[in-house]
Amino acid sequence: MATFRIRDVEGMRQVRIDIKDETIRAAYGALSNMSGNISLTPKLPNFGDMFRSIFTRESRIRPYYKGTGTINLQPSLRGYHVFDVKPGERWILEPGVYWASEGGVELGLTKERFWPSFWAGDGLFAWKTTMSGAGLTAVNAPGPVEVVEVNNGEIKVQGRLVLGRTGDLKFKSKRAAAFPRNIISGQDRLRVYEGTGKVLVSWTPYWNQHLYQRMTEAENVEGSLFQ
Repeated sequence: MATFRIRDVEGMRQVRIDIKDETIRAAYGALSNMSGNISLTPKLPNFGDMFRSIFTRESRIRPYYKGTGTINLQPSLRGYHVFDVKPGERWILEPGVYWASEGGVELGLTKERFWPSFWAGDGLFAWKTTMSGAGLTAVNAPGPVEVVEVNNGEIKVQGRLVLGRTGDLKFKSKRAAAFPRNIISGQDRLRVYEGTGKVLVSWTPYWNQHLYQRMTEAENVEGSLFQ
């Protein structure tokens, strides 16, 4: 079993993966350095996946790393969260969240329903990465991550606080208040996840990432931290 560790160096975070006669996958362009007897093999996706990639910023090329040694992925002011994808689970990740996974985790694409995606501001064609199978996975996160279980209910968030969800949860977009009170509510539309399952939520960003974001995107400091 591969070992995933998150290193904290000089205020930045980095995923380190140790493998022994194993295979892992990582996001396109994620490699910083590697040592040992490891081969990197990018594989072209099939035509259908290449066509879908036209409508999404999710790369369909996630190179394979096979062998024995250590892999260090690119560091970031943002953070990472490592969790175990269990047999029978199917996760749906927000665009740009996937970072790396063991070889037993199967990756795919799924398209959100048109109207919820449109009203949530995700565009007309919202394709997202799916994960199934079994194994460790590392995801991008702007801050510490909490796994929240929803039991025949719903969770409503302002902005992009939810990084991923299990496939049994349905995604919706709702007004913060009934019309016309929503106009004076001071809140944008809420992202709603309904049903039974799990969500990965990052409630608060790391302070250095938030400071950097405020300094470089001063025109967008209002509203949710993750909008």
